[in-house]
Amino acid sequence: MEALEKARNEFVSQWGALGNQWGINRTMAQIHALLMTSPTPLSTDDVMEQLQVSRGNAHTNLKELVAWGLIRSTVIKGERREYFEAEKDVWQIFTIIARERKRREIEPALSVLQKCAEDSSAIESPEGRAFHDQMRELEEFVSFASKMADRVSTMKHGFAIQMAAKLLG
Repeated sequence: MEALEKARNEFVSQWGALGNQWGINRTMAQIHALLMTSPTPLSTDDVMEQLQVSRGNAHTNLKELVAWGLIRSTVIKGERREYFEAEKDVWQIFTIIARERKRREIEPALSVLQKCAEDSSAIESPEGRAFHDQMRELEEFVSFASKMADRVSTMKHGFAIQMAAKLLG
């Protein structure tokens, strides 16, 4: 049991570090990892105790994870406290994160690129034309990448893996 706890703690720690790279805070990612690896739903108090975080921090991050769709609130018969469990299907986790990152990061970036391209379209100087062309190219690339991510995230897991294998093979 000690080896399992050590491995789980390492995973929770590393998932937290990865969270920063995904655009979410460390505690939010650690809570997600804790719930993802828990065989049973956990309460806010359980999360606070296991991660040594404050009630406010645990509560805020649990609500944000629910809003993302990565965890859900669940009822345990005879219990008054709210419990949480994580989505455990890896493909579902990927599609949820991809959807949320698109909404929070890609769409706003695409809007900025479109506005910059529009605002610079009438500039006739060589620098202005170069800027405009760069904005259009970036807009086209980000739009293409966004559409590809949409397509991949709507595929069935097995089919997506087969497609990726063909592309990489």
